[in-house]
Amino acid sequence: MIVLSNSEAWPGIEETADMLDHGENGLDAILCGIERVEAEPKVRSVGYGGWPNLLGEMEFDGAVMDGDTLRTGAVGAVKNHFHVTRVARKVMEELNHEILVGEGATRFADEMGFQCSNPLMENSKEVWFKKLQEITGESNPDMSKRPLAKLNTLITDPEKVRDTTVFLTKDRNQSIYTATSTSGWAWKYPGRLGDSPIVGAGFYADSRFGAAACTHTGEMTIRANTSHAIVMAMKLGYSLHQAVDMAIEDLKSLRGGFLAGVVIHAIDKDDNYRVVNVGCEGDIKYWVYTSAMEKPQQFIAEKC
Repeated sequence: MIVLSNSEAWPGIEETADMLDHGENGLDAILCGIERVEAEPKVRSVGYGGWPNLLGEMEFDGAVMDGDTLRTGAVGAVKNHFHVTRVARKVMEELNHEILVGEGATRFADEMGFQCSNPLMENSKEVWFKKLQEITGESNPDMSKRPLAKLNTLITDPEKVRDTTVFLTKDRNQSIYTATSTSGWAWKYPGRLGDSPIVGAGFYADSRFGAAACTHTGEMTIRANTSHAIVMAMKLGYSLHQAVDMAIEDLKSLRGGFLAGVVIHAIDKDDNYRVVNVGCEGDIKYWVYTSAMEKPQQFIAEKC
């Protein structure tokens, strides 16, 4: 039994670990943990605490994957709902689809009975507006009719936020699951999807072999199909350590486009785990819990 998550998991990692200890289903456990993260305003890259797009609108992405069946559920650019992993699970369970985006995803969340008050936190709104004033030189910029493409390349997100929360687990039934949730890149172009809702890029799980999930620069892991590549390498007989090394090599071989840092989180079917910081500034922390531990512990990812 294991659960592995990134540093943003602190509001929910203990509840997830407790549920796993009591033999509950792994997907139930990680979704309860992520729900706590999504509702925590101090987490500035996920859910309520996140940052808006260039128009000042919150758009949320999230996904789940069942490693027993290889079914996925994912939603992208959802408005008015920040508990997107719950919505993603409903996509997996209720529809013959794997992913919904934009207006359709928001409509589906409404139909499933999910409710949420205004997801744009007042502090996020204030910081967004001040940044627009700074970039445009206008006291009251109207973004509704302004071309946004050049602004998107000029503007800098307030805390270099390109992060996500990811949970990977193997429960007592040997079933492996992953889940992701994010508010996405701060000041992103409206409709932008990162890797969080893209199966194979931001997440992948196969109970026969293991799971992987990524944070930070999703534009890179989409191109390299990073999470699936790691699990596929394990399927082909490579160790977890070797599989992650191969994915790192792919990321480092990318040329052109937006290149920055990526953090890889991976587990195998034998409860081994590895977290690697590929080019991100500073120390990157993560959480892990196994049946041999008294409580979840935090460590610093290895740098590459």
